[in-house]
Amino acid sequence: MSRYLIRLLSVLCIVSGACQVSQAQSFSIFPSVENTTALSLAEMRQQVAKATMQEKRWLGPVSGPPAATPANVAVICEDLQNGGILGVVNGIIEAAKIIGWHIQIFDANGSPSGREAAFSAAAAFKPNGVILVGIDAKKSQTQLQAFSMQTIPMVGWHVSPQAGVIANSLVAMNVSTDPLEVARITAMAAVVQSGGRAGVVIFTDSRFDIARAKANAMAHVIKECKGCRLLEIKDVAISQSAELMPGVTEELLNQYGDSWTYALAINDIYFDVATQELSKNGVSHEAIEMMSAGDGSAKAFSRIQAGAFQTATVAEPLNLHGWQLIDELNRLFARQPVSGYLFPVHLVTITNIGFDGGPQLHYDPDNAYRNAYRRIWQR
Repeated sequence: MSRYLIRLLSVLCIVSGACQVSQAQSFSIFPSVENTTALSLAEMRQQVAKATMQEKRWLGPVSGPPAATPANVAVICEDLQNGGILGVVNGIIEAAKIIGWHIQIFDANGSPSGREAAFSAAAAFKPNGVILVGIDAKKSQTQLQAFSMQTIPMVGWHVSPQAGVIANSLVAMNVSTDPLEVARITAMAAVVQSGGRAGVVIFTDSRFDIARAKANAMAHVIKECKGCRLLEIKDVAISQSAELMPGVTEELLNQYGDSWTYALAINDIYFDVATQELSKNGVSHEAIEMMSAGDGSAKAFSRIQAGAFQTATVAEPLNLHGWQLIDELNRLFARQPVSGYLFPVHLVTITNIGFDGGPQLHYDPDNAYRNAYRRIWQR
């Protein structure tokens, strides 16, 4: 069905309620925490260009404690179907082999019951240390308290909207690219690419603080662009995106028609199904352009290479982050502070996808980070 017929059917869709999708909601912008000064289009263009540059130097830690004696480490994951989480876990496994630790992985499968089961199984494992991957630390406070009472050190990836050392948290370090900066660069890229005329829908998952914060930051940039229009923030559970996104995508086409020109999301996974639905509805690849504020999945790289709807993703160095998680935990084992290192934002587009792992469909910086950590651990 063409977009033009979809627009003619929109009134019937609204009256009948046929556009409503269970467990996918839309709502107004989250309460803003932004205090940044609005940037001009030229200033945004400069920041976006900087984010696309190749970084060949290792700017992370170069000193620290040698490898601790063999340890048992529980890795508790929110959902291994999430490409970002899986990429980090692969990095953890790779680094653990080098440092000489035993890793046990526990998958929450993206559900409250799965999360409870994963924490229980991890506790039964009796680990020396815990790594959380994609788990919301604030909402898991009760389970984390049980580990803390046993003085088991904990670090995490994407466990909080705050990157780095988290104040008043049981988790010592949130390894992440600054999520708010990731979100801002993504939204700026849409503004720049559209020449300040983007009609934007933002996809998020309000169950997670980090997702709400990223959506809020993207929305703020779009709202500050006078010629842009924030059409809607759509709340779709990541764990149910495959089930819900076909209906959500068609609903948005019905409602906004040609006004919808950019889709921004807190994760690439939303676009895996949305692109198929857009094609089914006769939408050209140029009509709606997609940009993601994380995490640089293989499917996202393939879409960017092919020019198939998605034109950018802020790809985090997932494998590198896995190595950093091992290093931060090693510092805690040695009773030393975490490094606090934050990797800079990197925007992948068709212009730079040819280096830093792009041909292998992931972002893996050519900055010799493995050698740097091996020198630190004396491995």
